[in-house]
Amino acid sequence: MASPLKSLVIDDNRYQKSFQLFLERSSEHQCMQDFIHNTLPDILASIGDGKSHLNVIGVGSGAGEIDLEMLSQLRLKHPGVTVDNEVVEPSSTQLHQYKVMVSQKPNLDYIKCTWNKMTSSEFEEQWRVKKMTKKADFIHMIQMLYYVKDPGATIEFFQSLLDKKGKLLIILVSGESGWGKLWRTYRSQLCHTEISQCVTTGDMKSFLDSKGVSYQSYELPSQMEITECFTEGDEKGELLLDFLTEVLDFSNTASPELKAGVLELLQHPDCSKESNGKVIFNNNLEVIVIDPQT
Repeated sequence: MASPLKSLVIDDNRYQKSFQLFLERSSEHQCMQDFIHNTLPDILASIGDGKSHLNVIGVGSGAGEIDLEMLSQLRLKHPGVTVDNEVVEPSSTQLHQYKVMVSQKPNLDYIKCTWNKMTSSEFEEQWRVKKMTKKADFIHMIQMLYYVKDPGATIEFFQSLLDKKGKLLIILVSGESGWGKLWRTYRSQLCHTEISQCVTTGDMKSFLDSKGVSYQSYELPSQMEITECFTEGDEKGELLLDFLTEVLDFSNTASPELKAGVLELLQHPDCSKESNGKVIFNNNLEVIVIDPQT
């Protein structure tokens, strides 16, 4: 039977609201910042092969804060380079915020941005139709492989665009996170395979291992407070539940059994811990860094 549940991503306004609340409640951006400042520089040091111009592609770049952090680290490792920054982002709201930030931030003259308001599959199609031969030195796909039909094929396409010293960086929720447990348990009821996938780094590493692709991985500890999810009718709790399940208006559209099961699992020690009367969800992320095809 087809699920009556609708995917959260079809309502961009509610998705953006729940995403902003998620960012406020979680240490997601903080753990990414730590990675970008402490680990990424060494990864970026090896790209480029001494070139004075680098090509970067950001897939699902959102409002660009994380992109610009990474580009500033790139600049520190490769002083004097110019950067061609292809931005791929389907949300006009996010893309607008990115453009505003670029126009207001000083010292970005070395970056030339090309704005692609489209999904990664539309970008892939356009790239093939135009028979593009340009190679990329650094491609990043942060928290976006949930929104493609075939995450494995998407990785293979972008890996094929890497120059010989290039790096493809992927960030997803860890297979060991609360998300992993939630999705393994309720994948068939929550996941809309056409629009959003319940995919973790565990799935992606299995895929890469099966293809014999070499990669490095880095665990990023992160957490998120979800206490309000357990208060019936709490507006913020409902937004957080939408984000956790990727379901639009989950509280009011899920069956009572599914809702009770999800809420019970969210409090389970495999997903969360209790601290000072608050429920803290395991939001651990993992970074996978892939080399060019040999």
